[in-house]
Amino acid sequence: MEKTTLTYARAGVDIRAKERSIEALVSQAPYRRRGPGRPVLVGHYAGLVDIPRGRLAAITTDGVGTKLLVASALRRWDTVGIDCVAMNVNDLLAIGAEPIAFVDYLALERPDPRISREIGRGLQRGCRQARCTLVGGETAILPDLIRGPPRRRGGGLSSEKIGFDLAGTALGMVDRGRVITGRAIRPGDTVIGLPSSGIHSNGLTLARRILREAGLGYRSPCPWNRRRSLGEELLEPTRIYVPEVLRLIRGVRARGLAHITGSGLLKWHRLTPHGLHLTHPLPPQAIFGFLWETGDNELRELYRTFNMGMGFLAAVAPRDAPRALRLAGPRARVVGEVTRDTAIRVRILRVN
Repeated sequence: MEKTTLTYARAGVDIRAKERSIEALVSQAPYRRRGPGRPVLVGHYAGLVDIPRGRLAAITTDGVGTKLLVASALRRWDTVGIDCVAMNVNDLLAIGAEPIAFVDYLALERPDPRISREIGRGLQRGCRQARCTLVGGETAILPDLIRGPPRRRGGGLSSEKIGFDLAGTALGMVDRGRVITGRAIRPGDTVIGLPSSGIHSNGLTLARRILREAGLGYRSPCPWNRRRSLGEELLEPTRIYVPEVLRLIRGVRARGLAHITGSGLLKWHRLTPHGLHLTHPLPPQAIFGFLWETGDNELRELYRTFNMGMGFLAAVAPRDAPRALRLAGPRARVVGEVTRDTAIRVRILRVN
């Protein structure tokens, strides 16, 4: 029998259906304040509202997603707070905003001091890395809304339910004349890539499905590192790009910035209709090769789901590329260029 290729949609997340749902949500005419608080940018990585004296406030919100299932299976919650901060502050960076404050929202089925303590530890570490203040948050106990599994031992995949959810909101600031939307991107621009730390907090639905269908658990050892489990590899915290990206955008005029999260390289078209040709992509970490081989996926599908080793992209004028590379740090690389067409390519592979 012919084997059916496993895709993100078949695993349970249909990106196009999600986009239609978002369009339905925002289709209702919103109330728009005038004066301070007037919207300046919507529908991007983060939103912008007007505040006095030539500055704009940037706001974004996001959660950790099904990575929480892995954390709960391993009973290790000290890293997911970093992910929650990272997913928000990296989106602020993508429009040129500097993160300054963060609030979290933790919803629990029942009070659990251990979970709360470990999540709080991760939130503090994430905010320290992002150089933003954790100004507070909200903890809600919602037994009628959030239902976890009966208390039991073990870290397998058979009972993937948890009794909590974690999300956050980040606030940033940017000068009115320094907003980066991608509209300035031109064919021939140089694209610089910053490496990810691994799978980050996107595509876990597909990754978990691949493990389950292969009969593997989160405690199964990594084939490439027997001292580490697959679950620990999936829990590697999302990289926070604040220091590198702020240095870059303060030193050169970046034309576009992309945080590569859910839908992978398809995120590029959030910035520009122009294409992207990654002639020298950063090498994916071992976890991505493992998911490709184990799940028998098309490589194209992986680049449409995961960051594949590149968590952040910056488009700059070719003359600014050498300086941008120095500012972005020793691990940054020139990975490709902007093209005149609309194709997104990784070497000869077309992604979109």
